[in-house]
Amino acid sequence: MDQRAGAHPEGGLHGFVAKFAVLRGARRELWLTFLIKFLIYTAYSVTNKTMVLWLSKDLGFSDQAAGALVGWVWAPAMTVFTLLAGSVTDAIGLRRIFFIGVAICTVARSVMIVATNPSLALLCGVLPLAVGEALGTPVLLAATRVYSTAAQRSIAFSIIYAIMNVGYLAAGYIFDYVRSLDLHVHIGGFAPSPHQQLFCVSLGFEIVLFPVIYFLRQDAEVRAITNRAATFQTSVWLKAARTVRQSAADIVALFSRLMRQSAFYRLLLFFLFIGFLKAIFLQMDYVFPKFGDRVMGLHAPVGKLSAINSWIIIFLAPIVGALTQRIASYRIVVIGSIVCAASVFVMALPANWFVGAANSPTGQWLGHEYLRLSGSVHPYYIMSAVYLTIFSVGEALYSPRVYEYAAAIAPAGQEASYASLAYLPFLVGKLLVGTGGWLLAAFCPEQGTKHPGQMWLIFACAAAVAPIGLLVFMPYIRVPEAGRES
Repeated sequence: MDQRAGAHPEGGLHGFVAKFAVLRGARRELWLTFLIKFLIYTAYSVTNKTMVLWLSKDLGFSDQAAGALVGWVWAPAMTVFTLLAGSVTDAIGLRRIFFIGVAICTVARSVMIVATNPSLALLCGVLPLAVGEALGTPVLLAATRVYSTAAQRSIAFSIIYAIMNVGYLAAGYIFDYVRSLDLHVHIGGFAPSPHQQLFCVSLGFEIVLFPVIYFLRQDAEVRAITNRAATFQTSVWLKAARTVRQSAADIVALFSRLMRQSAFYRLLLFFLFIGFLKAIFLQMDYVFPKFGDRVMGLHAPVGKLSAINSWIIIFLAPIVGALTQRIASYRIVVIGSIVCAASVFVMALPANWFVGAANSPTGQWLGHEYLRLSGSVHPYYIMSAVYLTIFSVGEALYSPRVYEYAAAIAPAGQEASYASLAYLPFLVGKLLVGTGGWLLAAFCPEQGTKHPGQMWLIFACAAAVAPIGLLVFMPYIRVPEAGRES
């Protein structure tokens, strides 16, 4: 037995750096996966931040209708398609699914840019976009596991999560910048609104993905994932037909097997509780933009505010991954969920408690130097910064390990299928955040008296369900993790 495999890493700074050095010999496909992750999530995040405003301002939907469409139609549809996409990926391979997903997203985004009819925009833009985004989601997780070695796994998952936040970071700045420009562009008879202009930016990132995906080596993918695609020697259309049939059979077989195992139900309960944390994460896109405009001022720089989360995650997630790779994922998830839930209660505190902080040198720097505000700094800017800072620490702990927890228990050859299950928390979170439109209308209406603290108290209580449930049901939920000590 190789003694080096079981040796403890060297201590001190050298040992810490050595944890990252395992990526030095990583395959080219892993680095390309990181780049694809950045491009996909930048395009996705720009769209996500714009969606509720586009639905209300451009298509005329109310707060409630816009919230229901993103929370109960667009977002859950993407999650459901993600669950189905896992088996499709296992059946036909990573590279091909990447191309199909990007092609669908390109067409869908183009429709959303030009469509003004609500039915056309939803049926030919939003719904196909959910399909295209879903096709890329489990592929990225599967590629991270497949293209990394066992020694690289924890660092690779932490880095890809950090890269996702680089995409969120870029999207936040793009969102604020395009809105602040307030451009009035006329191309023929077409005058795109600021929200359609933001969709144009997303489309640009989507187009760049085509040459990047091209450089994924097909032979490396087939060896790494499956040899099933190599057995298809007939026409492309026959391959597609066989893939659909095989994928349907894979989905039925997968869930038939899982539903006969008690561990599957434990995993579902685990993901249910994580969903309450994901609802808080999702409200940054689906609730926070309108909250900012109505409470902190029109065109409030909510993108830069949310970028606080991304800045912290970018640097903290890999460090946390390096320092905690020998600790079981479940334990880290519990600790992180406690920190996240506690952070949301900051937003439920009385705003006048933070007036002094807003007028302090730190508050003035945040408002006038970082956010580039003019005039006084609203206390909710300080509250948001504190909340997002604490939340980010908890997220750096728990979120990458949720994905790894699902991937770690996946049998060989079913990486994408099991990775896709890790998105069940997003389904729960999206269903919960679908109520955000009603909360906005009730506590932060566009016109009338606003009670933002009560809205945030509801969000905080919902977030607290996660750590309480994970602790109470720990003896039932927790399952062994491959490669982890008990």
